[in-house]
Amino acid sequence: MGFLFESFQGWKQYCEEHQLKLFHPVLEYEMEQKDRREEEIWDGLAKAYKVMKEAVHTGLEEDMSSMSGMVNNGAKKVYNNSLTVLSPEFQKLIARALAAKEVNSCMGRIVAAPTAGASGILPGTMYTLQEIHQLSDEMIIEGLLVGAGIALIIEQKASLAGAVGGCQAETGSAAAMAAGAIVHCLGGNVDQVFNAVGITIQCMLGLVCDPVAGLVEVPCIVRNASAAAIANSSAQIALSDVDAVIPVDECVEAMGEIGQSMETRYKETALGGLAATTTGQAIAKKVLIQDIEILPDKKDHE
Repeated sequence: MGFLFESFQGWKQYCEEHQLKLFHPVLEYEMEQKDRREEEIWDGLAKAYKVMKEAVHTGLEEDMSSMSGMVNNGAKKVYNNSLTVLSPEFQKLIARALAAKEVNSCMGRIVAAPTAGASGILPGTMYTLQEIHQLSDEMIIEGLLVGAGIALIIEQKASLAGAVGGCQAETGSAAAMAAGAIVHCLGGNVDQVFNAVGITIQCMLGLVCDPVAGLVEVPCIVRNASAAAIANSSAQIALSDVDAVIPVDECVEAMGEIGQSMETRYKETALGGLAATTTGQAIAKKVLIQDIEILPDKKDHE
């Protein structure tokens, strides 16, 4: 039986004992647990990455306006802004993460990686990484496999769901997946990959899930952009051999402990945080009225 992804330390040990790269145990896991052939897994991930890139293009090329009015083509505004804060590459990274997430909020086709609420982070980071470093699709897919392994351990030790662990569990986990994938794709060793994951989690701990009007729009979309930025900063730090100090397994355990102690109103219930503000409540009321107005009249069906 292959590795069951119970800890990062175990993952490293398994790779060392069997002289495997980080992504190989994930392939083994998929083949054993899902009864799939290796070729099917590679093909499936290639299709998933294609959908990720398509979501980026859709968000930057088509109208992204939501019924609530909270989404209004923000990604295009960032992408086309003549004022660049850091570099054109950073601007593209942020715009692409926003774009893919806006597609989700406007009911478009995305890859939930690991959740729909965090669906802009991996597309934004991996698309931009590939463009900057001219990486092959195969290398990007290896990175996605590494990201999947990271998610499997976080799911066991903490959670991937905002309703269980707050937004740290959604955008935090996606950012950790992206940071690890980036380091792997750029030739980082196992310790650097896991260090990037630990640093990312340290940066995201305690982030609450407080969706305005219960919709995955505000603040979810902009958090995808900030999480993409954190993933890249963590990768840069880890690739420079800066130590996270707290081992990655302990970082994930801390995420789980914080998620358990977090009050219910901060876990996707739209009862606290930004959702409870005066403006947040007004938007929720407006959305509710709109929903009632579009419900079909009973008489129309009699």
